[in-house]
Amino acid sequence: MRGDHVYVRRRTYSHHGIDCGDGTVIHYVGPRRSIRRIERTSWQEFAAGDQVHVRSYKIRLAADDVVRNAESRLGTEGYSLVTNNCEHFATWASTGAPASSQVRRWAMAAPGAVASVGAADAVGGHLMLLGSLGMGVYAMLRPLRRSRRTPEVA
Repeated sequence: MRGDHVYVRRRTYSHHGIDCGDGTVIHYVGPRRSIRRIERTSWQEFAAGDQVHVRSYKIRLAADDVVRNAESRLGTEGYSLVTNNCEHFATWASTGAPASSQVRRWAMAAPGAVASVGAADAVGGHLMLLGSLGMGVYAMLRPLRRSRRTPEVA
């Protein structure tokens, strides 16, 4: 429906955009490791065969304002996996404030991800962030080691 924040789930992430209500979606496009820009594409190109979901908000802008926001960014570059990704864009268009729940979850699960923000953007991000995520998960699931204390002498 016009102005909806829509997304599709991929293997390791979700891809987000804004439904224009005319069979098109505005979202970040571009091959990996190259310049990504915000463009309007067909619904089919956005979905790429995956089921499309709608994100609901308690408070969001009117549909015309959401689409107007999204259209104002057409052709914009400057994608950043951590600070300006497709979810940041769609959330900003819908509410006026950019946010990414994926980045928050990754950062909480993988403390190393936050430390490697610059390096993640430099090498294309997804693989490095997933590696950091794996280390965070490993650290959380690893059994805690007991500290060895010397017995107290009475």
